[in-house]
Amino acid sequence: MSAAKDAPPPLPEPLGVAVADSHTHLDMQDGTVEQALEKAAAVGVTTVIQVGCDVKGSRWAAETAEAYAPVHAAVALHPNEAPRIVHGDPDGWSRQGARGPGGEGALDEALAEIERLAALPWVKGVGETGLDYYRTGPEGKAAQERSFRAHIEIAKRQGKALVIHDREAHADVLRILREEGAPERTVFHCYSGDAEMAELCAESGYFMSFAGNVTFKNAQPLRDALKVAPLELVLVETDAPFLTPAPYRGRPNAPYLIPVTVRAMAAVKGIGEDALAAAIADNTARAFDY
Repeated sequence: MSAAKDAPPPLPEPLGVAVADSHTHLDMQDGTVEQALEKAAAVGVTTVIQVGCDVKGSRWAAETAEAYAPVHAAVALHPNEAPRIVHGDPDGWSRQGARGPGGEGALDEALAEIERLAALPWVKGVGETGLDYYRTGPEGKAAQERSFRAHIEIAKRQGKALVIHDREAHADVLRILREEGAPERTVFHCYSGDAEMAELCAESGYFMSFAGNVTFKNAQPLRDALKVAPLELVLVETDAPFLTPAPYRGRPNAPYLIPVTVRAMAAVKGIGEDALAAAIADNTARAFDY
C-alpha cells in the first residue's frame, strides 16, 4: 500500500492541444530534467516555467532555462525566504544551506542577485514572490512586505511577469499591488482566492493560474472562482511536486499530470478540453512573453 501511494501516477491520455505548465519546481522532483520534459511532452505539455524560491534555486532555474528550450525561468525569493534571510535562519526555503549572519544588508544582496538573474533573456518571470501568512507569523511580515515590494519593482524594471504567491494574505497582496502599481503582466500562481477576488483580479487584468487543488473535494470556492475567471486570463500549473490532482492526491506531482487538471478545469468551465487548452497555451505565452 505504501509503495503504491509513493509511486508516480500513470501517464494520462495526451491532450489534443499542447499547453504549458506555468509553475513547477523541477529541482524538487525525482529524476532528471530530461526525463521530466520527455514525459511531459508525451502528453502534450511542451513548455514549463521553472520557478526559483531562493538565490540558489533561482540560479538553477536560470541555468536550466538556458540549457533546455522547453524551459523558461522565473526567479525570486519566496515570501518565507525573506524573513529567514533577515533573521539569519540557516535552514532556507529549500534546505539549500546557510545564509550567513542575516540582516537587511543580506536581503539587499539577495535581491540584487535576483535582479541580475531577472535581466537574463531566458528568465521570463520574477517570482514566486508575495505574502504568506500561513507559515510566517507577525514577526516576519515586515521582511515579506519589503521583499514583495522590491520584487514588484524588479519585474517592472526588467519588463518581466510578476509571479505571486498569495497564501492567506489576499487583501494585503491586492493592496500592495495597488500601492506599488502592478507590472503589465501579473500572475497569481496557485490561485487561492474566491469568486469575488477572481472578479477583482479580472478587473485588473491579472492572470489566474489554477493547480491540482482545484480538483480536491473541499475546493468548491476555487471551482467557483474558475467559473467566473475570464477564459483569456486562465493558466494551469502543477506546482510540482506539490498539489497532485485527484485521484492521485498525495502521490508525487510532475508536469506530465497537467492533462488531469486541464480536463477537470474544462468541466468546471463547461467547454471542451481542446478549447481550454488552446486558450491556456495562448495565455501562458502572453503572460510570460515567449
